[in-house]
Amino acid sequence: MAIENIIIVGGGTAGWMAAAALSRLKAGRPVSITLIESEQIGTVGVGEATIPPFVEFNELLGIDEREMLAASQGSFKLGIQFSNWGKLGDSYIHPFGAYGYNMGGVTFHHVWHRFRQAGDKRPIQAFNVETMAAYFGKFARSQDFGRDDLPPVNYAYHLDAGRYAAFLRKYAEQRGVVRREGRIDDVRLDPETGFVTSVQVSDGEVISGDLFIDCSGFRGLLIEQALETGYEDWTHWLPCNRAVALPCNRDDGSPPPPFTRAAAHSAGWQWQVPLQHRNGNGHVYCDAFMTADEAHDILVANIAGKPTADPNHLRFVTGRRKKFWNKNVVAIGLAAGFMEPLESTSIHLINTGVNKLISLLSLDGITPAQEEAFNRLTVKEYARIRDFLILHYNATSRDDSEFWNYCRTMSVPDTLTEKIELFKLNGQIFREEDELFTETSWAAVMMGQGIPMHGHNAMADTLDLAATRQELDEMEKSIRFAVQHMPAHIDYLKRYCPAPALA
Repeated sequence: MAIENIIIVGGGTAGWMAAAALSRLKAGRPVSITLIESEQIGTVGVGEATIPPFVEFNELLGIDEREMLAASQGSFKLGIQFSNWGKLGDSYIHPFGAYGYNMGGVTFHHVWHRFRQAGDKRPIQAFNVETMAAYFGKFARSQDFGRDDLPPVNYAYHLDAGRYAAFLRKYAEQRGVVRREGRIDDVRLDPETGFVTSVQVSDGEVISGDLFIDCSGFRGLLIEQALETGYEDWTHWLPCNRAVALPCNRDDGSPPPPFTRAAAHSAGWQWQVPLQHRNGNGHVYCDAFMTADEAHDILVANIAGKPTADPNHLRFVTGRRKKFWNKNVVAIGLAAGFMEPLESTSIHLINTGVNKLISLLSLDGITPAQEEAFNRLTVKEYARIRDFLILHYNATSRDDSEFWNYCRTMSVPDTLTEKIELFKLNGQIFREEDELFTETSWAAVMMGQGIPMHGHNAMADTLDLAATRQELDEMEKSIRFAVQHMPAHIDYLKRYCPAPALA
């Protein structure tokens, strides 16, 4: 059966990202796209930090970066700073770009390790432009330099998720997407196929569709409540199941840093997402080890200014749906699953879910092959991200609380155990099945949290020592030059994409 009517259930970041991307279909064939959302139902709105593929998503839609950042009061992000994860007092940055570059076919951290053993004292961070710029609070885009002999600057954004959704709503509606206000009271299924045929909104109107995109958040209104798809619980590995979110002013007058902060506490961790006009803050924790009041008090004691809203308490179960595409329903965003915002993957998973849907979608109808491919690829994607998040909790020497004792000693998936053991042996990191996180990402977290790299790839020992040392010196020099010639992040924002309130 041909797809003529696409219904998106739920707004927020997920709904409007899906609507904006799918609106491009209307230029090819007459397809109706309707988004149903209720102003009475709030969105989570804490997914304010993004990662570099999100920049490509906006470029693909033809969105002007300056306009989008000004409208969402956004800032730039070069990576994430992790504090107190390996042990109390520790701090490291997981950068968006690579350490150095491959030399003689060998990944840079192997070359660095060889020189480290030979007495070179330079930390590996000195060979990463994003880390060094973040340390000094600076930012510029690669194209600002107008030369190709400097390392590329990889970046993403910090966004006000509500403002970004409103920006995309305007974009989508200009391209023919129809927004329907209302709460969904009933979901109707075809008695023979089990496909969703229509939904009934609170005023009684029945809205029919051929393909339904479930962006209804944790509730999973279609994928779970109507189709009973099932959920795979990952709480054993990712034990945090609560969060309290609280925006605040920056009363201390500090400029917004070009990175997200993730500071570990006694039973979880706190995020700080610096926007142009405020900070987004939250405390993710495990309620088996901490009460909601304790979590709130810790958060308030560690923010940069006066709260600008009431605290938003959230409950979640880490894991994923057993199917992401079930019959004629595709779950996107929190309806598909939830892996806490530790590495800013929530908006990324919306992005990749929408991308896979568009790649597989045929307006001539829905086939089992589409459903199977979407589910197989998404299952692998979730599993790889899951392992990377588990690494942060498990790779710790902290023993100052019951929570960290649990995380340090818990069993982890075999896929993660293998990655850690290979890294300890000779620094080898295999990037599997086009997984999201790079060798640099894995190396940054493992080294940052104290997992020792006992050896390196034997091919690193075949490189000419003097010539390679000279190349390393030039690499460090070009990074230092780039950072020295970058403006302060706040100055860049004021010049490039000032939010109206700050203009």
